[in-house]
Amino acid sequence: MTAAALPAAAAPAAPPRRIGNWLPSWPLIATKHLELRKRRGLMIALVLLTVAPTVLVLGLRLIFHAVAPATNGPAGSPDVFQALTNLMAEFGFLSAAALGASAGTTDLSEGMFRHLVITGRSRLALYLARIPAGLAIILPLVALTFAALCLVTSYAGAPQPTSVALNGVSVPEHFDQAELQNWLRQHPQQAASEFPLGPAPTTAEIDSAIGHNSAILYENYSSDEVADANPPINEMAKIGLWLELEVGIGFMVGLGLGSLTGQRTVTVIVLIGLEIIVTPILAAHVIPYFIDGQRLVVGVAMDQLRPAALAPGTGGGPGGPGRVLFGGRGALGIPPMPTWAMIAVIVGWIVGWSAIGAWRMMTRDA
Repeated sequence: MTAAALPAAAAPAAPPRRIGNWLPSWPLIATKHLELRKRRGLMIALVLLTVAPTVLVLGLRLIFHAVAPATNGPAGSPDVFQALTNLMAEFGFLSAAALGASAGTTDLSEGMFRHLVITGRSRLALYLARIPAGLAIILPLVALTFAALCLVTSYAGAPQPTSVALNGVSVPEHFDQAELQNWLRQHPQQAASEFPLGPAPTTAEIDSAIGHNSAILYENYSSDEVADANPPINEMAKIGLWLELEVGIGFMVGLGLGSLTGQRTVTVIVLIGLEIIVTPILAAHVIPYFIDGQRLVVGVAMDQLRPAALAPGTGGGPGGPGRVLFGGRGALGIPPMPTWAMIAVIVGWIVGWSAIGAWRMMTRDA
């Protein structure tokens, strides 16, 4: 048989293109999760920042109360619950940011990024795999710590009060504004102590003062009621969801910024400054002609969404008390933003930093 009669060799077929190859596979997610868990220094730092303060404070209070109950109050109280939850939110954000920065920069710092790209995996899949891998570490850690705090507050806490101390006047609980007005009118002597009306005010003067100051009185009454009582179960659930959102935002921002800069240390320092320095200043003081710029910071939006049990007695600055949303009351010193704007800021930071981090990984030189 001549060469001309031989059949032409068929060209190798191109490998079939898989639909959805940008989605991370479960083995890829599990591998990244294992890589993060093996970083012992990082895991120790996460535990020290998120778990240790709450466990230490509650453990000591339980021991002190068991040894000397006459001189040491119950382990759980509204003040302890508020302080530890707010501390958990601050340290949780920073811990999640450090974890996200490590997830976004480890492959670069260890020289593994080129090898991962050579394998033919989608760069977008490599980035997206880091999200569930990191959140699977930090979210359960915070959830378990907060659950322990809720259990101690509910079962080893101070008994629930049956009245509210409104400027020294004992008022029954669970009044709305109209019921509070009626109670004050029915108890003119107690109501007279709330207003500077002189030594012997008349009933008409007291009624007029109650009518003109009913909104302020009810705001103080509501704040004192929240501050003096342990949060109910539904309020604890709202606080837990807010806390997980705070931690999740910290991880997503740390991951995106770490991928953008390629430097874990720089990323952590920037986010520490944002959380501890920049956000408190912008949330507490109105900067002339820059109020809308202040509201673009995600920490300001999260402070407005902060549940009422974590921000009793806080107002909303010159614009009035904080807007209530999903049981939250803004811990802000500036006028609150509209609800849609607050949601847009939170979603924008999550989606925006995810897009920036993914774009940088897809365009980075291997």
